[in-house]
Amino acid sequence: MTHRQSPRHRYGAGLVAGPDRLHEPTAVTALLDLARRDIERGRLPACQVAIARDGELIAFESFGEADGETRFHAFSATKPIVASAIWLLIGDGLLDVSRPVCEYVPELATDGMDAVTVEQVLLHTAGFPTAPMDPVDGADPQPRRDQFARWRVEWAPGTRFVYHASSAHWVLADLIERLGGVDFRDFVEQRVCRPIGLPRVLGVDPGHDDGIAPLTAVAGESAERDELLRLFTDPAVRAAGVPGGGAILTAADLALFYQALLHNPGDLWRPDVLADATGTIRCTLPDPLLGAPVNRTIGLVVAGDDGLHALRYAGFGEGNSPASFGHAGAHMQIGWADPATGTSFAYLTNGLGDDQLREGVRGVRLAGAAAAL
Repeated sequence: MTHRQSPRHRYGAGLVAGPDRLHEPTAVTALLDLARRDIERGRLPACQVAIARDGELIAFESFGEADGETRFHAFSATKPIVASAIWLLIGDGLLDVSRPVCEYVPELATDGMDAVTVEQVLLHTAGFPTAPMDPVDGADPQPRRDQFARWRVEWAPGTRFVYHASSAHWVLADLIERLGGVDFRDFVEQRVCRPIGLPRVLGVDPGHDDGIAPLTAVAGESAERDELLRLFTDPAVRAAGVPGGGAILTAADLALFYQALLHNPGDLWRPDVLADATGTIRCTLPDPLLGAPVNRTIGLVVAGDDGLHALRYAGFGEGNSPASFGHAGAHMQIGWADPATGTSFAYLTNGLGDDQLREGVRGVRLAGAAAAL
């Protein structure tokens, strides 16, 4: 069954409209048909697609076992939201990314860790990609810091890019708490979400999880998929608000977050900091899985002009401009913005498959249809 959400408007002029509002109704229809097809063929239980421009939604559709109020796990598409809180601290003059992180988090002054800079943490070149952190411990400052004191680098910081799936963002959460003065989940809500009209996205209290699309295994076996299912179906983990992958929101929320990065309403972020975060590529080391330069900023992935944008972890498609920026999440959750067109795009699903290639192809096709706008 397909549902359309009642129009929601965040911070632009005018009303949210459907595809007939656009100059490219055929392209919008093609995008929505692609998303619908996966549901009708039984490949996924539910998904959402959102397109925004000029600070407002122009299309938002839910398919399958979902409606317009259904929230989805964003997984690593969470990372830019948390990074954007770090940009606020930079703009406030409280954080210098060139400094060793142990100057702010003294528990990370252990052997080898004392050489890690804040910038390297943001770029996934810090050298501790597999450092362990139980999510419930991570949400509690003292157990989190006790764990930090046991971490060690696995290779020389700054010499390699290896994706830090969760470890780096626990450090960012601690920086937010120490420098922002409040729980990191509250800081993200108060300083990022609320000013741009979004709901709380990190830290879902047990008993307030109605309307979250249940994570569902599709296709064959996958150890990585089964671990995500184990973790993120646990109410305590949802409440922890895992900063590297725990956001729970709608595709509309994610698309509008990227509109905020394009338009910076009310100068929420200091303009020079935002321009740096969305446009300055600081890491071009190769991705060890796909071989392409990663094109990382301090929190985002930039498409670039080398023709390899589809190999970067953002869900870019054919037609994205080189300046496009975004970040993907496990099982092809997608969020990006394209400054050339002013369009932002988000796609979320609760169907977790066993074939990363198939999921990647689906994401590139959807993103290509969105980029055609």
